[in-house]
Amino acid sequence: MFLEAVYHRPKQNWAYAYDPQTIHLRLRTKRADVQNAEVIYGDKYLPWNQMQTVPMRIIGSDELFDYWQAEVKPPFRRLCYGFKLQARPAGGTRSKKRDAGETVWMTERGFSGAAPDMHLGLFEFPFLNPGDVFQPPAWVKDAVFYQIFPERFANGDPTNDPEGAEPWGGEPTPYNFFGGDLQGVIDHLDYLADLGITAIYFTPIFEATTNHKYDTRDYFKVDPHFGSNETLKILVSECHRRGIRVLLDAVFNHSGGTFAPFLDVKEKGEHSKYKDWFHVRQFPLEVIDNVPTYDTFAFEPHMPKLNTEHPEVKEYLLKVARYWIEEVGIDGWRLDVANEVDHQFWREFRKTVKGVNPDAYILGELFHEGMMWLQGDQFDALMNYPFTNAVLDFFALGRTDGATFAGNIYSQLFRYPLQANEATFNLLDSHDTARLLTLCEGDKRKMMLAAAFQLTFLGTPCIYYGDEIGLTGGHDPGCRKCMEWDESKQDRELHAFYRQTIALRHRYAALRNGEFRFLHAKANDSRLVYERWNDQDHFVIAMNAGKRARTIDMALPEGVWNDELSGEAIAVEGRKAKLSLPPYGYRILHKV
Repeated sequence: MFLEAVYHRPKQNWAYAYDPQTIHLRLRTKRADVQNAEVIYGDKYLPWNQMQTVPMRIIGSDELFDYWQAEVKPPFRRLCYGFKLQARPAGGTRSKKRDAGETVWMTERGFSGAAPDMHLGLFEFPFLNPGDVFQPPAWVKDAVFYQIFPERFANGDPTNDPEGAEPWGGEPTPYNFFGGDLQGVIDHLDYLADLGITAIYFTPIFEATTNHKYDTRDYFKVDPHFGSNETLKILVSECHRRGIRVLLDAVFNHSGGTFAPFLDVKEKGEHSKYKDWFHVRQFPLEVIDNVPTYDTFAFEPHMPKLNTEHPEVKEYLLKVARYWIEEVGIDGWRLDVANEVDHQFWREFRKTVKGVNPDAYILGELFHEGMMWLQGDQFDALMNYPFTNAVLDFFALGRTDGATFAGNIYSQLFRYPLQANEATFNLLDSHDTARLLTLCEGDKRKMMLAAAFQLTFLGTPCIYYGDEIGLTGGHDPGCRKCMEWDESKQDRELHAFYRQTIALRHRYAALRNGEFRFLHAKANDSRLVYERWNDQDHFVIAMNAGKRARTIDMALPEGVWNDELSGEAIAVEGRKAKLSLPPYGYRILHKV
């Protein structure tokens, strides 16, 4: 047994409270190295002979490791535990390796060939305090999000168009305007409701100078080119009437270059009362060799970084966070450049937001692993770009095979507690990336395959506006085209696909928060089979990410399975089934 690969720690994603009664325990071992794993557990204040055992199961594997999990419900909420591991009875390298089949015990003290005979040295989960249970809002894992870039979605009120606004549908540039506004969104809410959308994420809507509005001028004012604060109130009310939640973009890492405190510092330098609101390295504020003398987002002079450790800045921004929930009724915040803001600010931000609305969703923008933000004291979820990259590499770009894709997905799932995975924000493209159809080289079969996985996987899917009717575009500014509202110019087949698949997700809880497992994911193979199930329903989904038709032999529980796409009923006898899959095709089988 390769003990170097065995890992556990009694905290974070390795030992955590899933709910007020249940603790999940996880363990990592070298792939295919351990045959059985058990947890011995109990209460440290009870006699040793009252300890219990529970088997662990492999919940996923990547290229290097197997990941094991067990669930326990300590009756007195205290837990001490150790692991019993049995090696596979196979050969292999003997460097630091025990005899095949030997049993090894793991406790906090390390490894032993003998079972512990007392509580001393066991791992501990000292007490399952209800206040320590990380619980993202329950509604999130059932939601289907739709991301809107307000300047490009719809022009509902031409009277508030920016000066020089171009005709709708022109070529986007980093600087031009087309007149999209909040009234345009209100006018098309029935379209979104019909599509099955239950939550909207808006990129920034507050007053700013750019078309993207990430350079905030006034955090308490809707940009006049989008409407007014009253328009936003109407929009949120109309969304709620249709069962649609609203998420706004909080740009708290930096302000805009026209933010009044920053202008004061530019004018008065060291004598400005706001000089400590920003991270100034030297006065005056200027750009030397393309580098500002103050910290910024990237090296953008018009986006000065805010000093979120300063008491006045903190008070101001937390007031912003509270204001839009209290006054307008928004349902949460997406946090821009979240990883560059200090953790203590986000802890106070969470207390502020949850104090106003405990059901508000707090979503952080990170492009990397983020366990340190997901411990119940900061964010509810992250924008899941590792998921994005894994899905695109397999379905759109063909860079990986089934085994690599499954390994990437499993390793991502193991990075976080289950409740964080259930609420994570799964996107395939956005205002910051090339559009999905463009990444698929215009092949909508690839696009539908990727979106079908997204919409039948756990976590919260988000559709970027216009993907559902075939909008294309490369990286910014190409991905920020005007929405096409002329149905004769829309891809109605794509629209029907999204509408049908979203409806399927809404209909069956197993596709939202049921168990997940890959059944077929092999090296040098573009076929993929996985299952989703709960106590009510069982789905098996087969996909072919290759350019030629394939068949796949698989074992299914006996009975009748319904193909949710074609309506065909498949009778399975002897647990064997052969499925045919067209190029870039898939089947969603539901056990009747």
